[in-house]
Amino acid sequence: MNVLHLDTNHPLLLEQLAALGFNNDTDYTSSKEEVEAKIKDYDGLIIRSRIKIDAQFLRAATNLKFIGRVGAGLENIDMDVAKEQGIKLYNAPEGNRNAVGEHALGMLLSLFNHLNRSDKEVRSGLWQREENRGLELEGKTVGIIGYGNMGKAFSKKLKGFDVDVLCYDIVGGVGDENARQVGILEFKKRVDVVSIHTPQTPETLGMINKEFIDSFDRPFWFINTARGKSVVTEDLVAALKSGKVLGAGLDVLEYEKSSFENLFTDEMPAAMNYLIEADNVLLTPHVAGWTIESKEKLAQTIVDKIRADFS
Repeated sequence: MNVLHLDTNHPLLLEQLAALGFNNDTDYTSSKEEVEAKIKDYDGLIIRSRIKIDAQFLRAATNLKFIGRVGAGLENIDMDVAKEQGIKLYNAPEGNRNAVGEHALGMLLSLFNHLNRSDKEVRSGLWQREENRGLELEGKTVGIIGYGNMGKAFSKKLKGFDVDVLCYDIVGGVGDENARQVGILEFKKRVDVVSIHTPQTPETLGMINKEFIDSFDRPFWFINTARGKSVVTEDLVAALKSGKVLGAGLDVLEYEKSSFENLFTDEMPAAMNYLIEADNVLLTPHVAGWTIESKEKLAQTIVDKIRADFS
């Protein structure tokens, strides 16, 4: 079987697939159109996010049997057409869930203790202790929206902080020893922190908006290590200004391109300018699942899934 790799990944992917008898080709630079012209020659495709695998692309892939996406989300693939054509889809949320859980916890602790702001102040010669008095996690209620691989990893990291963890998910029966599943009304009534861990789907696009934020009983802290387009940034900024959102840790942004490599082609949006200047906002460049360890785990997860079906 011939496999085409469109993005660089951990070398074990190429090595282990070769050991399984696959023929590997790499193409890290060709355009979508150029790849589409030759995809009929391949049985397998390994991607991250460089090229959108749409219906036109898939219909040109007449021999494709599987696509391995070295990451968690599958939103860059037309899953309906892939299913129609009998193409197996593999992703790897198991590979970077621990990294995402740690990153979300790190963001929350940093916001509660003003670590980013106070570091900048000390470096500039300011020694403001009272102004940087922090909050403790103990006794708070943390709410997790989306209780799959990532949400469960975050709740596991919260164990030992003496917090009450609630989870909300459209799928029933997902709660466990680390989080109690509740309905959305109880969720909005009780939480001090909201952390989202949902995939990008039509239902999650723009779900964190003014109406959603205003429906909470009290102000809350907000963490997003999932997908940027789940948040209406202008509405989040308005809530930060009003105090309904006390602070935000954002690893992902509404303005990201689908490749996750660059943000802006035109003038920077006013809402983004606010986030950059706000001292109660922590920003990272979509790296929550981007660790030395997760690079290997993601690749190994994809290999293991392909091996199970095609070895």
